[in-house]
This record gives sequence, structure tokens and C-alpha cells, in this order.
Amino acid sequence: MRQYIRKSLQVKLTVMMLLATTIPLILLGAFSFFTSARISEEKTKQTGMDAISRIQTNVRFITKDIEEMSIFLTGDKDVQQYMSDFDYDSPERERILTLTTNLIQSKAYISNISIYSKNKTTPLHTQNIYSSNLSKVIEDWNISGKKWTTLYLAHSMNGPEYTFSFLRAVKSTNNFEPLGFICISVNVQELSGYFDKPNFGVGGGDLLLLDTQGVVISGNKKDWLSRQWDALFPGSEQAEWKKKQDTFTYGGEDNKQTVLYQHIPDLNWTLVGLVPYELYTEEYRYIWLLTGSAVSLAALLTFGLNLFFIRHVTKPLKVLRRLLVRIDPNEPIPLYQFESPDEVGQLVGSYNQLGEHIKKLKERLIKMESRKKEADIRALQSQINPHFLYNTLSSVHWIALISNEHRIAEMVGALSDFLRFSLNKGNDYCSVGQEILHVKNYAVIQSIRFPNTFDLEFDIDHRIEDLPMLKLLLQPLVENAMIHGMQKVKRRGTIYVSAVKEDRGIRFSVLDDGVGMPQPVLDKLIADIQQSMDQQPSVPFGSYGLRNVNERLLLHYGPSAELAIESQEDQGTRISFIIPVKENRHENYDRR
Repeated sequence: MRQYIRKSLQVKLTVMMLLATTIPLILLGAFSFFTSARISEEKTKQTGMDAISRIQTNVRFITKDIEEMSIFLTGDKDVQQYMSDFDYDSPERERILTLTTNLIQSKAYISNISIYSKNKTTPLHTQNIYSSNLSKVIEDWNISGKKWTTLYLAHSMNGPEYTFSFLRAVKSTNNFEPLGFICISVNVQELSGYFDKPNFGVGGGDLLLLDTQGVVISGNKKDWLSRQWDALFPGSEQAEWKKKQDTFTYGGEDNKQTVLYQHIPDLNWTLVGLVPYELYTEEYRYIWLLTGSAVSLAALLTFGLNLFFIRHVTKPLKVLRRLLVRIDPNEPIPLYQFESPDEVGQLVGSYNQLGEHIKKLKERLIKMESRKKEADIRALQSQINPHFLYNTLSSVHWIALISNEHRIAEMVGALSDFLRFSLNKGNDYCSVGQEILHVKNYAVIQSIRFPNTFDLEFDIDHRIEDLPMLKLLLQPLVENAMIHGMQKVKRRGTIYVSAVKEDRGIRFSVLDDGVGMPQPVLDKLIADIQQSMDQQPSVPFGSYGLRNVNERLLLHYGPSAELAIESQEDQGTRISFIIPVKENRHENYDRR
């Protein structure tokens, strides 16, 4: 995988861009999550404080209303008269019960109003109270002023109920002598209705009302009533709550929760809110899901856009790489049509310019090599004085005739025609008839050198004798058949030369019935002849003529004119080629 990343620019850019975008997105997502979680927690705390403040307002309203009611009762003349008399069934008793009953019915948070008089042994209760633990929470019955009791248990017609009361001393309006006190009991069940739904912003949670001693006097959990805060939550001392309001975290991982508290002025009570961390977890999970979805979506969009743009940028580079890897040295460099003003477009433009420049250099080099070969040939031809050579051979020819040396005269005449055709005034092309005549002159010379060795037969289509062809193609093939085919047999052989016109062009064939070649030798000969023209020839000297003919055919006529060699051991060899038909014999037929 690492090696693949190193080799691929697209993968490198993709990985780099992915890391460059994903890591900041993850960091941003984590920062957003923790920031949102912290803000959500602070918001929950603030919402909880607001809820506690609203409940505190209700509690203060109730307590103030009870205190004002007690003031009203202490000044009532019937109450004053009732508490001053010793008679329990005084006429004021019914009027007081009627008054207090109306007050209780109009105030749902009041459960009972009791009048304790020093002049009477039995208190006056609005509701039937069978027994009460008030005496256990009042240390001194000689009450002066006012006070709130802690929670205690009272038995009435409704059964046992927890309650707490407000006590106010009653003095005579005449002589200010203490007459006793009024006890207004709070309906704890009705009061707890204010604590049922604290609405801390995340739903759920608990709300408690603690008195001056840290005892739970109201709340949304009945089983906590009359229990000490320090016993319910060990390690969280109420005495350490110095501020008017504050928050802190209580508990470990299993029961961790946020504690919010507010002190109620004048009463020295404390409202406490409890927010379990499970509620935060639910909200954290929502924030995490929202943040994770946003980060994932942003990462996918970023990755998709990066991949699209990277592919768009690297596509021309990949095409350039493919073109450069597949370049054939023998073929022109393929151009790539891509227009863009950026660096990639400039690179493609430079590549195209380089291809055009290399193409021009190759064409120039081919022309220079061709001109060099032509110059070498012309230089070689110029070193031979054709007229001097022809005149000399003509003189030898006539001397041989005068001396009756007809074979010498025939050989010299054939040699003169052979050389005249080979030079051909520097022309590369001749007619088919001239090429056949050249082969015949060569055969005359060789038949005198090697008498009774071979016969040469021709099968020439007379319609093609005037058509042009590249010169000196057949003579090397006949020479190869004569030297390698005929001289190695102990019998007189025959060489057949044919030229026929076909649909593809003119087919020339040289066939001998000599020794032939075994298949391995034939395969090696064909492979050596087909070697690239740029390579140093490794064929034997005797087969160099075949390679030269093959190269000239390829240079002038193309791959379709390549030599075809067929041979069987002890049966002979056939060499053939096809050239296109050219009507104009003066046309330049070199391939460009």
C-alpha cells in the first residue's frame, strides 16, 4: 500500500487533502461538541436556577400569606376574646371556627389552623386533629414573636400526614399580656405540587425544600420527607453552602449529579435542585449525533470535491504518462490536445512542442542520412570513369573477335552491359525489362565461369516489361541461388525467374532446385535478414545480399514488399517479393 501511494500522484494528493481536511474537521467537531456540551450544561444550570427562583417566589408568597393571615387572626376581636376567657365553649368559638374554615377553604396550601390559649387546656383546631407531634418540635411553649417549625407528624381524619407550621404569639390588645399562640399548618402534599415538575431544561430531576436544620420539609419525593440532607447525601455538608446560590457536582460515575441551591431570604430555608448526569448524557448523545453527522457529511462532501478536482487536475498528467510510457521510438510522438492556461496546460503544450521538434529532427536526420548515402554512391560512381571503362571493354571485345575468341568476346560484352546497367547514370529505377536483361548478362558471365552448372529460365509477363521498378533487386537473388543452391549439388540445376502482375502488384520470384535448407537454418536466416536496419548486420557474408535487398524493398516500398523465403532440404529454395505497380517510370518512388 505504501509503495502504491508513493507511485501514484493522485493517491498522494487524495491522502494529503483527506488528512488536511479531515483532521481539522475532526478537531472542529470535537471543539464544537465540547463547547456545545459545556454551553448546554451551563444553560441547564441556568434554567434550573430560574426554575428554583420561580418556585422560591411561590414559597415566599405562601409563607408571607400565612404570616399575614396570622397577623390578621391575632388582631381579631373574637380570637382575642376567646383566648382571654377560661370558658372553652364561649360564643366566640363558633365564629372563630367559621372564620378559619373559610380561610382554609380559600387557601389550599393550609391544612389546619389551631389556637393554643394559656387559659384553656385544649387547643382549638379547625380540622379534627387526633394527635400531633408538635410538642416534639417545640422546645418552649412560651412563644414570643414568630417562628417556623420543622416537619412533624399529625393524625387527623385524613390519616397520618407530615406537616410543618407557622407559630405566632398572641398578646392582649388591652394590656399586652401573652395569651398563647396561633399555629397555621401547611398542607405539605399541596405544597409539593409546586415541586413535581422542576423543568430544569433537560426534563426530570428532583427538587427539595430544606429547613434551617437541613431537614427535607417538601419536595417531589415523599420518601425523602423529614430526612436530613447530610444523611441523604453524605459528604455534601449543607454548612458549606456559603453563597446565596451556587452549583456543584456530587457523586461518582454511577450516581453523579449536579446540585443547584438557593437560600430563601428571611426564612433561612434552602431550595435544592438535583439534575442527574444521565439527563446530560441524553442531551450529549444528541449533540454528539448532530455534530458527528455534520462532520461526517462535511468530510464526505470535502472528500468528494477533493477527489473530483484532483482527478480533473491529474487526468492530463496520467494521459501524458501513458503516452510517454508507450512511446515507440520508430513512430512519431503522439500529440495530446489539451488547452488550459494553468501549469498543467503549459506542461502539455511543452510536451506537444517537444514532440513536434523531435519529429522534425527525425525527418531532418532521415533526409541527411539519405543524402549522405546518395553522396557516397555518387562519389563512388565518380571515381569510376564510365566512358573509359566502356571504351576499354569495347576494345577488348573487338580484339577477342579478331582473334576468334568468341567466348571471351561474349563474356566481355556481357560484363560491359552489366556494368553499364549497374551505374545507370546514377538512377535508382529502371524498367522491368532492363532488370531482366541485367540478370541475363550476369548469367552469361557466370555460365562461362561455371560451365554446365545451371540453366536459367524466365517466365516474364510481357505487359509489365516497360513498368518501372527499383534496380538491382533480382540479380542478388539469382546470385544467391547460384552460389548457395547450385554449386553445392553434383548435378546440373535450374534457376527459374518469374515476374507476373497480380491484384496487389508485381510478384517477382527466384526458384532453384538446389540443396535447400533445413527448417532451423531457414528460421535463423529469416530472423537475421529481418534485423532492424539500425543494428549492425550479423548475417554471414554470403547472405548479406539478401539483407541488402530486403532493406531496399522496405525503404522504397514499405513492409508489404518484404522478402518471402521458402525452402525445403534437398528440394530447393524460393525467394519472392511484391512491389506496387507504378505507371510513370520517371516518378521518384522513394518512400518519404
